Formats: sequence, structure tokens, C-alpha cells
Amino acid sequence: MNVHAVLIIFQIVVLLFAISLHEASHAWMAWRLGDPTARMLGRVTLNPIKHIDPFGTILIPLICVFFRFPFLIGWAKPTPVTTRNFKNIKRDDILTTLAGPASNLLTAIVATVILVVLKFVSAGTIVSAMMAAQMGMVDPNVMHGSPILFPLTLLLYYAVLINLVLMAFNLIPLPPLDGSHVLRHMLPYNWLRAYDSIGVIGLILFFLFGGSLINLIISPMMSVFNHILLGM
Repeated sequence: MNVHAVLIIFQIVVLLFAISLHEASHAWMAWRLGDPTARMLGRVTLNPIKHIDPFGTILIPLICVFFRFPFLIGWAKPTPVTTRNFKNIKRDDILTTLAGPASNLLTAIVATVILVVLKFVSAGTIVSAMMAAQMGMVDPNVMHGSPILFPLTLLLYYAVLINLVLMAFNLIPLPPLDGSHVLRHMLPYNWLRAYDSIGVIGLILFFLFGGSLINLIISPMMSVFNHILLGM
């Protein structure tokens, strides 16, 4: 198995965990706020099989691999929520919605903390893993540090990158992404039908032509992360 294939496998593992945690967080928060719908359907779980969407979880990542995107992106099938079970529909729906992106941010923070700790064990390994992830390949000429820790640091670096991408992507206010669930609570009633009609077609168009916007959002966050990791 070549090195590029190994890097892709690492990203797939991280992506499946990230989207499973994202949807499980939606389901858990809804359950805690009074709606057991998703919990009854077994969605409060990290088992990716419960969350797989043929388009978002399989086809989109394959497209990313085929076109050699610098990172994988995707999504799971939406978590079902019955808002009438909430005591405060607007507040609880927003909290349930934000639980998903919050879980990705928390994962990125935890991975960063672990990387900072590992840096004191083998700083060279951290730098090598960062370069491998950014270049999409492992260059033996820049390999430094512990070969044993390298896979772990690479996995953690991808955990930061992919979780930040998913958080930013899901917060875009475009149906059916999480950001749209928050925004629609702030729109006039007579605007909602037109807004909801944007749907998956708008999402596909954004995916095809909005990569620069995602990069614009992600780049500052990754710069802060890299500064924290390399500067400490």
C-alpha cells in the first residue's frame, strides 16, 4: 500500500468519527431537551453505520479523493428532531443545532492539547506530520522525530483539520446545513418558503464553487492552530 493511500485512510477514519460525533451530539442534545426521537432511532452513538448518508458520507469523500482535495469533507444523514417536544422550541432547536459544530470544535481543541503535549516528547515528529498532511505525501527527506509517534501525530493533526472544516462548513447558513437552522429562526415567516427551497441544489453549487469561501474561513483558524502548536 502506497503512502498516499495511507494518508487517505487516516482521513477517512477521522471523517467518519467526526461526522458520527457531530450527529450523535445533535441527537443527545435533543434528547436532553425533551425530544427522544433520534435516541429511539439509535442515533446517540458513534457507530458510523447509524449515520451514513450515501451521498454525503460516501460519494462526496470519493470526489474529494478523486480530485485530490487537500482534505476530505462530507456529512451524515440528518438527525431527526421533533421540535414540538421541546419546551422552548426556538431556544432548544438552536441549542440542538449548535451541538454538532460544538462537538467538532471540542474535538479539535482536545486533539490540539494532545499534540502540544506530544511536542515536548518529539517536536520533530509534529513538524513531519504537519508537513505530510499539508503536502498530501510523506517526504523521507523531511522525516524527523519518532517513527512510532508519527502515525498518532498525523491522525491528531487530521483530527484538528477535518473537525475545523466540518464546523465551519456546517455553520454556513445554507439549507440543509446547521447554520440554516439557526438563521431561519431569525427570518420573517414569509421568507421561509423561499429560503428552504434553496435545498440540496444550493448546497451542491456551493460545494462546487464555494471552496474558496471555506478556505477563507478555515485558513485563519488553521493559522492560529499552527501558531499554538509551533510557538509553544
